[in-house]
Amino acid sequence: MWKAEHRQAANRRGLRYPSDLTDAEWALVEPMIPPAKRGGRKRTADMREVLNGIFYVLSTGCQWNALPTDLPPKSTIYDYLDLWDWDGTLERIHEALYLAVREQAGREASPTVAIIDAQSAKGAQKGGRRSIRRGTTRARRSRAASGTFSSTRSASC
Repeated sequence: MWKAEHRQAANRRGLRYPSDLTDAEWALVEPMIPPAKRGGRKRTADMREVLNGIFYVLSTGCQWNALPTDLPPKSTIYDYLDLWDWDGTLERIHEALYLAVREQAGREASPTVAIIDAQSAKGAQKGGRRSIRRGTTRARRSRAASGTFSSTRSASC
């Protein structure tokens, strides 16, 4: 049941976009952002705005060209999204925000119940994908790869 403190915590009215980070969320996430690489130019992008741009795209499903102009350029946002997906930063951010939201809602940090549907349980009993026989037909090889193939075309076409 929603109580006044839950509504207060879920209120996103003062934000520019509903997907923007609150100050409390940013304080939780900021230490997880990797520092700029040593050497070279200084980092000019505002990391909070980059995260706001990533969350905007993920929450709205908009095209990269449709990003609002008050967010960093789409190339900057995409490059950080790609880098942070590769190095695991996005997973760490997601986990931290997920745990914070669960605790804020008065739940334990990690769920204690798992739901398995009948299809998953059935696949697990039979061994899942490993029980499926591999293709029954042999792979075809091209005749050009074989040493016995000779072209029927003559050189004087």
